[in-house]
Amino acid sequence: MREAHPHEASVGIAYYVSDTDGVGGRLRDSPKDFRVDEIEDVDFESIDADPGAYPHVVVRATLRGWATSDFAGRVADRLEMSRERITWAGTKDRHAVTTQLFSIRDPDPDAVADLSIDDAELSVCGRTGRPVLFGDLVGNRFEIVVRDAADGVGAITDELAAFAGAAERTDADGSDGESSADESSDTTRTARVAVPNWFGQQRFGSRRAITHRVGLAIVRDDWQGAVRAVVGRPSEREPERTQAARETADRAFERLAAGEDPDWAGALDAMPGHLGQERAMLQRCRERDADSPADFQAAVETAPESLQRLYVHAAQSWLFNRMLSARLERGLPFDRPVVGDVVAFGTEREGVFVPDTARTQRVTSDRVATIERHCERGRAVVTHPLVGTATELAAADTAPGDIERALLDDADLAPDEFAGPDPFGSTGDRRAIRVATDLTVSSADDPALSFALPKGSYATAILREYCKVDPDRL
Repeated sequence: MREAHPHEASVGIAYYVSDTDGVGGRLRDSPKDFRVDEIEDVDFESIDADPGAYPHVVVRATLRGWATSDFAGRVADRLEMSRERITWAGTKDRHAVTTQLFSIRDPDPDAVADLSIDDAELSVCGRTGRPVLFGDLVGNRFEIVVRDAADGVGAITDELAAFAGAAERTDADGSDGESSADESSDTTRTARVAVPNWFGQQRFGSRRAITHRVGLAIVRDDWQGAVRAVVGRPSEREPERTQAARETADRAFERLAAGEDPDWAGALDAMPGHLGQERAMLQRCRERDADSPADFQAAVETAPESLQRLYVHAAQSWLFNRMLSARLERGLPFDRPVVGDVVAFGTEREGVFVPDTARTQRVTSDRVATIERHCERGRAVVTHPLVGTATELAAADTAPGDIERALLDDADLAPDEFAGPDPFGSTGDRRAIRVATDLTVSSADDPALSFALPKGSYATAILREYCKVDPDRL
């Protein structure tokens, strides 16, 4: 197997499943090169429905170059309302053209229909009785162009098709699609491909992948370590001024450990203004003259609740990525179960398989063949846990069980340690270890890839196989 980029290895991603050299290239030369359309999962009534029973107005927005939260803030400003009255189904990348749903609580519908915002097209869809919430979507459809790519798209597609268990590909014209050494012609192929269902780099931070480190410290009840992971620990991938500021923060923690004045004010003064969360934590440390776990927990709690929750989720994601890497190392299959696995059943909706992690089954030796058939027919997928207090690990003395227990031992963690106060606790869940999709790809000089993924899966899990570049470029 080909080893992953070193920066990916820091978040648990150890390998590529394709061995062909990457095509390199550039993504997001312009927002139109990265298009994302939500596969919606929201029912709504007519805009003329009773606003008392259906107070939330649903809007479909196509955005160019907008971060989701920034756009919601602009809408709130224009409608002269609290930003808290606006919610959405999924967070999207700023450097893209995205189509997604928002809901607005108790607005003037005429004012919503009359909104005019640069680089945004809005249409009012109707009303709902509850807000559109994060996760209210089946998945996303992607259309992505890779600029100035080298040859290799066809060979990589073949390898990802093999990982999916797909022996054949078909060209757009219906002929068999054998890879060609000469990919200079503009041919289009469709293939059933698959990749490990990695949590992408953006889950952990790009230049400085630390959200999982913060989460691990929180789970271990090390609140001082959580704050230091945010404000200190410089990365060579950051600007020199930022590195110097983090070194100043680190010295404050070192002085505290030595029984000296940590000088939180000096650390705060050194931190650049654009690092708002770091400054908020240091401000709380200065106000409380922090030296106790309660003080440092208070500093962590200056983060928005969604970010506090993300810290623990990132720790779970890092463990999950390490499980996938260990499974690859052992040569265990991803498209079918082995004894000890837990599979989740589900259904295909709008072209993507949606697992139901409330419908699981453990794979015993007398059930392997039966459950394999369910997987082959697209009715079930193999899972590993997102570890939490309710996690039941794979059966002991089996390969999946050995992987899960060994990684928890290595991290010095146990499921019951995720029993923190809300929003720092988690009961856990299960997640498919592989994501498969029907991918259409052109072999032009600037290849275009089109595919759909279920919610929670990352387009970068596919793009990294093709480009094989520093994850900051994905």
